[in-house]
Amino acid sequence: MKKVLVLLFVLSFGVILSACTQKTYELALVTDVGTIDDGSFNQGAWEGLKAFAEDNDISYKYYQPSADSTDARVATIELAIENGATTVVTPGYMFENAIWLVQSDHPDVNFIFLDGSPSNVSGWDDQGNPILLTGETAADFTVEDNVLPIFYKEQEAGFLAGYAAVMDGNTKLGFVGGMAVPAVVRFGYGYIQGAAYAAEELELTAPVEVVYWYSGVFWADNTVSDKAASWFTTGTEVIFAAAGGAGASVMSAAEQATDGKVIGVDIDQKDASETVITSAMKELANSVYAALESIYDETFVGGTAWNLGSVEDGVGLPQDFTRFDTFDQADYDAIFALLTAGTVVVSGDITVDADSFDSDYVTVIVE
Repeated sequence: MKKVLVLLFVLSFGVILSACTQKTYELALVTDVGTIDDGSFNQGAWEGLKAFAEDNDISYKYYQPSADSTDARVATIELAIENGATTVVTPGYMFENAIWLVQSDHPDVNFIFLDGSPSNVSGWDDQGNPILLTGETAADFTVEDNVLPIFYKEQEAGFLAGYAAVMDGNTKLGFVGGMAVPAVVRFGYGYIQGAAYAAEELELTAPVEVVYWYSGVFWADNTVSDKAASWFTTGTEVIFAAAGGAGASVMSAAEQATDGKVIGVDIDQKDASETVITSAMKELANSVYAALESIYDETFVGGTAWNLGSVEDGVGLPQDFTRFDTFDQADYDAIFALLTAGTVVVSGDITVDADSFDSDYVTVIVE
């Protein structure tokens, strides 16, 4: 009997010890289809969360869904909450349905949602009508008080990139977007407008050429590298790759080309390749840090979105111009000041076609 009692005590103690030592993670990032070292959107968000957590001695962890589906994203968010998350950061529009499904189930959990807002709309048909989640009868875009959507004025970041490229002497530009989602489209349209603005300022006698293409993917892909290589071969000087992980394919093509140049996206991607001359950045890390700060200093206001542009230092180019030939800090500061003052206004209208920006100063070739 004593042996049995001892065994039961040991087993009970083991269970208690296991429960006491089980780690919980107060802050969580759930990635989209990429990883935290994708050199793009996930990485920027992760860097902000990690910096805040370490500065404030808060436990943190990232989670990657097992599949590219709403069900997998919901399951991963639920796992993060089960593991102790009181705040969950989700990067990218792909989480719109997942956050809509979980926001009201977890009123005590805060959600920081980058580049998206909750809805039960899974897509749109050819007539522009919403395609709803199974079982839903009406479109719903409710943002609960525990959700903070954060958007960026990508058109301003793209504008700065296009402006810098042309002011540095390039007149044959390329744009490779991932999927034609609003954020990517705004990047591309801003890029065209920036190129045109610089061409007009320089009084170029021939329009700048921008060849324009959506790859349909946000991951490394041979089709993307082949497309970029063909552009470089036929005279394109610099390609802006707003395509997540597919940007690596554009960089690979640039590395094989003669003097191929790339503009990165979302974060400063100069360390990804020597061909990256600058990056059209969203201040992802800073905005995640600021949002987390608002939660912990109890100034958090959910249910309404942040929309960050040049005025809020939410977008910009890295403050390193060493890979440009002539464009420098003074040039950048001058055009950035025009943006923040409202002297230059960049259109973020994504309902028009790319070639609608054709003018005496820019020609857009859509492929």
